[in-house]
Amino acid sequence: MDTGLKTAMIKFMLRSLIKTMRPKQWAKSIFLFTAIVFDRQLFNLNALWHTVAGFMVFSLLASTIYIINDLGDIEADRQHPKKKHRPIPAGDLPVPVAIAAAIIIWLIVFPTAFWLSTGFGLICVIYLLGNLIYSRWLKHIALLDVLLLASFYVLRVAAGVALIEVSRFSPWLYVFTIFIALYLGIGKRRAEIVSAQENGGSTRKVLENYTLPFLDQLISIVLTISILTYSLYTFSAPNLPPNNSMMLTIPFMIYIIFRYLYLLQVEGHGESPEDILFGDRPLQAAIVLWGIAILVIFYLFQ
Repeated sequence: MDTGLKTAMIKFMLRSLIKTMRPKQWAKSIFLFTAIVFDRQLFNLNALWHTVAGFMVFSLLASTIYIINDLGDIEADRQHPKKKHRPIPAGDLPVPVAIAAAIIIWLIVFPTAFWLSTGFGLICVIYLLGNLIYSRWLKHIALLDVLLLASFYVLRVAAGVALIEVSRFSPWLYVFTIFIALYLGIGKRRAEIVSAQENGGSTRKVLENYTLPFLDQLISIVLTISILTYSLYTFSAPNLPPNNSMMLTIPFMIYIIFRYLYLLQVEGHGESPEDILFGDRPLQAAIVLWGIAILVIFYLFQ
């Protein structure tokens, strides 16, 4: 084989592998920074180094899950109007190469994870096993599927806690994470049903057990509780800045939640939450302003 052609094929497979790893999804691992930000350690260089390293390790681990999922869903994805273009179902990334890549990444990720922190390493193992169980069985069981998806976000927060020594971290943040993750997961199922109806059928078995009115009721419940738990955190958690100044961030959070609901139910988005995050300017602006408010209140009003 011509050397140039061989090099081009290797580059093409590398691009296909990176696409399969879904770097956009790494945005979910931002939850690892919850501990360092809300424990007021963002400018602690040792804590920051551990959190950034943990972010990269967890993101790579999550990417291997996407590889495994695509390998297990090849036939179903080939019937999906969008997923059929993914590298594995499209045949751009050979199955043996995908398997080898996942194994190599695991050989890098897990030793590094346990080196950073034993607790962090154990959480990475739990995350992997949980995803494998989800992909094999629980993703086909209504309600359990979204509950387990929500638990993966909570594991990300716990992973961030395990990477540093926290002293001000509030359990309210775990509770809020659970419900905001349920909000995203249920919204994703709703968007998938709408997409399936528009394309003449369902490609995900669990969608047969959901209806739009039921999912809309669930969204209303978790949306309400999300706002409530965040509000309770801003004035009842220990070691917050004085004068209840954290309550000033509530309007930003309400707008973020309402904006996402608007995009979900009015604009018809939500099947890929990361696409909303990277594509909607008002939502991005609200998140940035919320983040700035958090930093100012936590690091200037001590």
